[in-house]
Amino acid sequence: MVQILPEVSRTLNEYLLVPNLTTEDCVPDNVDLSAPIVRHPVGEISPLRIAVPLVSAIMMAVSSPRLAIALAQTGGLGFIHQNQDVAAQAKQVGAVKRHKAGFRHSDINIKPSATLGEVSRLLRAAERDIAVVTEDGTGTGRFVGLIATTDFHPQRHDLNGTVESRMRPAHQLVTAPTTISLSDANTMLWDHRLDLLPVVTAEGHLASIVLRRDYELHKQFRNESIDDDKRFRVGAGINTRDYRDRIPALVEAGADVLCIDSSDGYSVWQQRTLAYAAQELGGVVPVGAGNVVDGRAFRYLADAGAAFVKVGIGGGSICITRDQKGIGRGQASALIDVVAERDRYAQETGVYVPICCDGGLLADYHMAVALALGADFIMLGRYFARFDESPSNLVNLDGQMFKEYWGEGSQRARNVTRYDQAETELAFEEGVDGYVPYAGSLYPNIARTTAKLRATMVSCGATTLPAFHRDAVLVQVSQQSYQQNGAEVRLRTGERDSGR
Repeated sequence: MVQILPEVSRTLNEYLLVPNLTTEDCVPDNVDLSAPIVRHPVGEISPLRIAVPLVSAIMMAVSSPRLAIALAQTGGLGFIHQNQDVAAQAKQVGAVKRHKAGFRHSDINIKPSATLGEVSRLLRAAERDIAVVTEDGTGTGRFVGLIATTDFHPQRHDLNGTVESRMRPAHQLVTAPTTISLSDANTMLWDHRLDLLPVVTAEGHLASIVLRRDYELHKQFRNESIDDDKRFRVGAGINTRDYRDRIPALVEAGADVLCIDSSDGYSVWQQRTLAYAAQELGGVVPVGAGNVVDGRAFRYLADAGAAFVKVGIGGGSICITRDQKGIGRGQASALIDVVAERDRYAQETGVYVPICCDGGLLADYHMAVALALGADFIMLGRYFARFDESPSNLVNLDGQMFKEYWGEGSQRARNVTRYDQAETELAFEEGVDGYVPYAGSLYPNIARTTAKLRATMVSCGATTLPAFHRDAVLVQVSQQSYQQNGAEVRLRTGERDSGR
């Protein structure tokens, strides 16, 4: 006989936090947002933690190497998507791992024989002001100079002229040897008033670059996600089909953590993938699993060895699994159920398996609600897709700027390994293809979001996420509360129409 759960499926939007006592020590500067990413014995520190509990969704439209680097700089973690061949994904993981904190692999490079028109287009497309000139146009070629937007003007100089004709040659520039420390490199940036310091080998090849912007970002965020060699940490998605080929390649490329990318993780296929990772590779890199919406599925994956478990089916802004298959659960209800099982599991086994909230987050305060309900960290797609650092195109629609955004279940993505419908094509879509409003760079947006989270936790009397989990008080929101909160107000915009 069919089982019907005695509850209403509730979303994060249906809860508000009730303030607790704010003490004199409970101020934003004292709030610690750090979170465990992988399982660990109760009472011990997770071997992999992040300073900001935000990770990027395993999506083509979201997780590029550029976004993963920026997110690691701000204390989060990016997951390179698996909807590409193994070699391409491993190359993207390697591109992130080549960056040491403060020392970047140069990704904007050009040959001296290229035209000024070509470098102008390169800088415009990359939204950068300066390019490194190497003999072969690669990030490890022989260093020959720099060219910036201040070195030429499209209306004054012939764009068919060569980069060599306007670049600043290497012998006129300040460079650093590969033995330099980051502290000394930063001193050189300021002493010589540089925006970019090339780090060059004894043979004259470019090794890396140091940017003034990265120094300022480090001072702002301070807790970058780095490994023991000070390389940026990065995650990667895998699937339950070609994992025997994909996992070893990603481990060799340097991935710090992997995650099985699936809309429904309660399956024997995920158990077998986790078993392979543990038995054949000795568990050298932790593997997360999901997605799930109840305690049964959580325990199944935890018993199978999942490093963390993702929660959420059908709640994503770009996901239509509920419409197409009638499968899913309100994100709040799913978290409440899974968190209760996680805590039981920890008490019974002595092992804490972190929970990742994936989906159902339409506003920044939903992140606070998800964390209050017990999520350890949050995976975001739409949020990151809006930024410069995401790989999708920036487009102008009726005078407003948008970024393209599509779901992994859409025909555009054609991610058959995630949805397990057929070998070569999707029989039906579980995601849509659209646009999200452009929001600029990741860096100020992350700063704004984390400031909101800290302020919320202060109002709730908590300075750590475990304390927030333990002490938060929530209340369900009535329809009247929605109406009161949504009352229209005319803003002082200087225009006749009312603000929204």
